[in-house]
Amino acid sequence: MEWSDEGIVLSTRPHGEGGAVATLLTRTRGRHAGLVMGARSARQRGNFEPGSLVAARWRGRLPNHLGNLTVEPVHGYAAAFLDEPLKLAALTSACALTEAALPEHEPHPAVFDGLLALFGLLDTTAWAEAYVRWEVGFLSESGFGLDLDRCAVTGSNDYLAYVSPRTGRAVTASVGEPYRDRLLPLPGFLVGLGGGGPAEVGQGLRLTGHFLERHVLNGPLPPARDRLRERYENVMARGA
Repeated sequence: MEWSDEGIVLSTRPHGEGGAVATLLTRTRGRHAGLVMGARSARQRGNFEPGSLVAARWRGRLPNHLGNLTVEPVHGYAAAFLDEPLKLAALTSACALTEAALPEHEPHPAVFDGLLALFGLLDTTAWAEAYVRWEVGFLSESGFGLDLDRCAVTGSNDYLAYVSPRTGRAVTASVGEPYRDRLLPLPGFLVGLGGGGPAEVGQGLRLTGHFLERHVLNGPLPPARDRLRERYENVMARGA
């Protein structure tokens, strides 16, 4: 069996003498792994950085076998952020979440396109807000969409300020204020109120992280996602 497709490198792990098992998110075949001979050589190593867009060719006897993978580079997104550790951490986090949450061989073209869109937005001043929006969209594509359009109690869309940690539905400031200690803050930029900022991005990362753990991963977030939040909050605390 053989197929060719576009793929985004999510991760690699060493295998044998100089080889690696690479996991890709392909456009039409979903998350797919393959054995790459010589992947750790100087010539090929750069093709397998997380976030690299490649033209992939997979060969195997049966669809459920590991198979052999060859790639040709199309675009290496990570290279643009080698001197910007927070943006590189966001790229790595998105790849790690995608690998952890999506089942093998199940097509998710919207996730594929969303990842590429996110990588393009990482080179803008609003990259952190874009990352939080990407996680909101990823939650929806993974089967648990947040309901941030109107208040779960009143039906109003004015002054939405909190989210229920159980249902993922928004509530207004007046409804939620008596229960604020039990609710999650809703960053205004997610409902069209302002352009965001460090404090709101931090709220957004905690908001999406809560639902990713409980309703998508059914377990802890990948270490790369934890590192992104910690590094972002540490850098913002220093006023950088």
